[in-house]
Amino acid sequence: MRISKVVIVTADHHPYHKFWLKLADKLSKILNVPLDVKIEDYVYLVEHGDKDELGMSWLPQILVETDDGKVYWLLSQLPLNEKLEPSEEKAISEMIEKLRNLGFEVPKLE
Repeated sequence: MRISKVVIVTADHHPYHKFWLKLADKLSKILNVPLDVKIEDYVYLVEHGDKDELGMSWLPQILVETDDGKVYWLLSQLPLNEKLEPSEEKAISEMIEKLRNLGFEVPKLE
């Protein structure tokens, strides 16, 4: 089972839209797989994404799809640094760690 692509489901109007796109693009480069950008695809998120206790999904979220058709969500909330700002480093680290915990081989970060 291999990762075939990184998927981001986002919205152009989200205040951190560009930041999320940057994270997803960086992850796709680390994994050396294509990036699929979906805009406000709530059906995809209800089927595959993170949801609240009422079963509702939110944007943005980053997921991966595998060559056998499975989908795993990796990030649905931005981790913050000590200044309470979104942390790119922590976000990438969390996604890589989650992939490793799922059993995927992931290249070492430089």
